[in-house]
Amino acid sequence: MSIILDRPNTTDAARELRADLVERTAQLLPLISGHAEQADRERDVPVDNVAGLTKSGLLSILRPARFGGLQTDIRTSLEVSREVARACGSTAWVTTLLNVCDWYVGQFPAQAQEEVWGGGTADLDTHVAGVLAPTGTARPVEGGFVVSGRWSPASGSAHASWALLGVSRPDAEGTQDATGIVLVPMAELTIEDTWFVTGMRGTSSNTLHADAVFVPTHRFHSAPDAIEGRYATPYDGEALYRAAYVPVSALVLAGPQLGLAQAALDLVVEKAMRRPLTYTYYASQAEAPTTQLDVARAASLVDSAQLHAYRAAAEIDEAAESGVYPDYDTRARMRMDTGVAITEAREAIRILCSVHGAASFGESNPLQRIWRDSEAGSRHALVNPEVSIEVYGKALLGVRGTVTDLV
Repeated sequence: MSIILDRPNTTDAARELRADLVERTAQLLPLISGHAEQADRERDVPVDNVAGLTKSGLLSILRPARFGGLQTDIRTSLEVSREVARACGSTAWVTTLLNVCDWYVGQFPAQAQEEVWGGGTADLDTHVAGVLAPTGTARPVEGGFVVSGRWSPASGSAHASWALLGVSRPDAEGTQDATGIVLVPMAELTIEDTWFVTGMRGTSSNTLHADAVFVPTHRFHSAPDAIEGRYATPYDGEALYRAAYVPVSALVLAGPQLGLAQAALDLVVEKAMRRPLTYTYYASQAEAPTTQLDVARAASLVDSAQLHAYRAAAEIDEAAESGVYPDYDTRARMRMDTGVAITEAREAIRILCSVHGAASFGESNPLQRIWRDSEAGSRHALVNPEVSIEVYGKALLGVRGTVTDLV
């Protein structure tokens, strides 16, 4: 089923490019699915996956066109991540994070962007990872800052040349610069192998360390400014980099969940045609009304998850194109849409595992990996559904700004 919901003014050219990128992704699915077990076992996305995605332009969809990127929109990012996740949740998560980190860099001053992407060259192999939580410190010195700290989980850091790191500035307490994001070459950081988890095992989300690394002033961006839509990029005409900061940061994480749910539905439906319903008279699961009802419920949840995610993407993209930063209540609804999309995708997978039965959890069955990846990825703190519900409910009742700054 195709769900059309899109921003009203999307051009035919933009839709054609999006369709082309999804088709490019689909062509890579045999490669990616063939390496899914390896990614899970080795706790990293195989280099062949990254190379294939890079060569196809699928890791530059949110990069400025000035640097050889495709500079698409958030809906396209969701659709590409969703398609990748049909083959491998970990590869989809890394695809998502590397792409959104390009988007963050596109909000930095021009000099920082040029340092990352080579002053206008189309170096598609330059990827950026990041952890935005301010778990490091930045001490002001002449010309910039000295940065130290630990950051985790740094998804995709094994494949990155640069890192975005959240920092606090004790010297600037009480100002817009009290917390920020710095850009640091990966060569100046160390990686600690800490990613020993049950789900999203292949994301190489290890811990980054910085010990007194110098960061020039132009590679610092105020976090409160970003949250409120005040970006440092001088390129005001680039709509993509006007998109709402927190809504984008949260929504992109729904992309892998949409694809995992679709993969689970496809697998269970295909197997149900030939798989007997043990200890019953039904020759196949597909004949049983219980299976039919549960598959219908799961399929509807998958559709609902997509509709909520795509509505939020349409609003984000439309506001960015119009040059209007969404107000608090609109951003609260976007966060709610993201939470609903993620929980409904997860619930669909739970139902489908029950339909498929105990075999869902056999190590040779891809469904168990889908389930693990969904359970882990859907619990990222930025998309906490309960926080989203509270933020939205309070906003509906006129109560704003009492839960989190991340709206």
